[in-house]
Amino acid sequence: MAERGRVEDLEVLEGDEGEPEVGRHRDVGSALLQTPLADVRRASAVQVAPDAPVQRAVDLMRAKKVSAVVVVERGKARRVIGIFTERDLVNRALPARGWAKAPVRRFMTPSPETLRPQDPVAYALEKMSVGRFRHVPVVDDGGRAAGIVSAGDLVDLIVELCPEECLNLPPEPGLARHPRAEGE
Repeated sequence: MAERGRVEDLEVLEGDEGEPEVGRHRDVGSALLQTPLADVRRASAVQVAPDAPVQRAVDLMRAKKVSAVVVVERGKARRVIGIFTERDLVNRALPARGWAKAPVRRFMTPSPETLRPQDPVAYALEKMSVGRFRHVPVVDDGGRAAGIVSAGDLVDLIVELCPEECLNLPPEPGLARHPRAEGE
């Protein structure tokens, strides 16, 4: 005679599947080295010419809801020659008289660090960490803007790699139960 109500005999209902294994055993470091920037959701590069007024760059940043524009040379080549960020606006442009009508080349960061779409995400993290900046233009083999990767894009990727650890947190850190070392 079978025992009634044994756990093994119960039908699994939706939501009772147990804890998912997503991200649990994933080697995030390897994933960052193996994932090319082309696979990261990133914004297309908003571009301005070096002689564009700073106000135009600021207006574009506001309209496109981005915190940086890529400065590209005029003409057919349109290679990346600089980047103009919110930090450049605050630290370089705003203190200067007549900044709004001045050309963006006056306040941009010239010759920014760049990466290619096939470069691993880990390189973007390294450049941002060492250089203390939040944006890296992504360029094609001709040096033309192919996008821009931001610190926010990389945070989103890390959350995607470990969703369980990042998204299943209590609303306040003080509410979390942290594992204690044995004997404590």
